[in-house]
Amino acid sequence: MDYEQIIGVIRQALGGLSSRTAEHAARATLQTLAERLPRAEARHIQQELPAELAPWVYTETEAEAFDIDEFLDRVAKREDTDIETALLHARAVFTALGSALSPKAVAHLTATLPKTFDPLIAEAQNRSLDIMPADHFWGRVGQQLSIDQAGARLITEAVLETLAERIAAGQVEDLIAQLDPLLHPPLRRGVSTAPGARRMPLEEFLQRVARREGVDVDEAELFEQVFRHARAVFETLAEAVSAKEWFDVIVQLPEDYRGLIPARSS
Repeated sequence: MDYEQIIGVIRQALGGLSSRTAEHAARATLQTLAERLPRAEARHIQQELPAELAPWVYTETEAEAFDIDEFLDRVAKREDTDIETALLHARAVFTALGSALSPKAVAHLTATLPKTFDPLIAEAQNRSLDIMPADHFWGRVGQQLSIDQAGARLITEAVLETLAERIAAGQVEDLIAQLDPLLHPPLRRGVSTAPGARRMPLEEFLQRVARREGVDVDEAELFEQVFRHARAVFETLAEAVSAKEWFDVIVQLPEDYRGLIPARSS
């Protein structure tokens, strides 16, 4: 494929946005990819791309071992945009890479990147991704609580961040591998706040969720309103991850959390 064809694929994947936007997305994503890949792999991809794109994959430095969250953060900074837009752009560029590169090059790329990059790799492989989209996750929470998506997103982030404080860091990483990248930030924040599993009774868990939601509730409301919020997120999380993964989460929670756990998952 030539340069114009690749930019055309990116534009189409982005719903017909301008060539300028597609070019910026390509530059930011490929430059970030070059930072993540070993030099030999970057050069192999460079050789299969048109001359206009090849410099963006050029690197003389050693590969940096960062995950998809850092990858998207770097793309967002290069484009001066947010993570959601960076994810859309990176997916579009990986779609174009899947069309432009040989199957062997795509296979090498897949083998080089860790499992957390699957939302991008799936685009290059032209396969469906078995991960619940973040907007679907927020929609399910909102449906259960009869609130809009913005409110559901706030509640989801408050609960996930607090859950990440409560369970082991390794378990949080396992959760991240099965969730949409837009659901990763609160989990990352929770781990950074409490690198090891923090012991906390249910009341403290709900109080932390309430503070992160920015609500001031009394004890009665804590076990009604905030409890409902946490349960809605737990129910959606149980649907979003594998049965084994969900079991590995709930076995770390003490008995007083049982009311939060969906009956089908206990």
